[in-house]
Amino acid sequence: MNEEDEDGAAFVPPEREPARPPSRTFVCVVDESAELHQALRYACRRAKNTGGRVALLYVLEPVEYQHWMAVGHLMAEERREQAEELLQVVSSVVQKLSGTVPVIYIREGNLTEQLMQLLESESELSVLVLGAATGSDGPGRIITYVMKRIGRLPIPVTFVPGGLSDEQIDAIT
Repeated sequence: MNEEDEDGAAFVPPEREPARPPSRTFVCVVDESAELHQALRYACRRAKNTGGRVALLYVLEPVEYQHWMAVGHLMAEERREQAEELLQVVSSVVQKLSGTVPVIYIREGNLTEQLMQLLESESELSVLVLGAATGSDGPGRIITYVMKRIGRLPIPVTFVPGGLSDEQIDAIT
């Protein structure tokens, strides 16, 4: 029903924009594994095609060298610098492929514990994307860990086979 303004003219309320669904955030664990490439490409393509974004998690695991504290601190500092350099490279790839700047999480501790804590604490994360290793040792320690807890995860998980080519990933995203 239209209302009239002071002059008697019909007032038509402006069209309301349809509510946009919240954008998806695809989270990838950054490490030096070969299968990171496939997981990252999949996440970036899905983010670009759905108006979402990519989040990157890098976990600095504890240094096991504890004999001399100063040496341990130096090793930890070097690992953090290497992590930051790797994240810069990966972030530029994400920006190129998805068109958005990624969200970056750097945590310290046990990788699988930190992953679970992140998934439980960050409500904007939508899908965990993991690359599956192609070797005879199995799909990888993160996938093995996640599979044991799959029913208790707060978000869906996508496993990307490590043997997929860029063209194959592009075709399914």
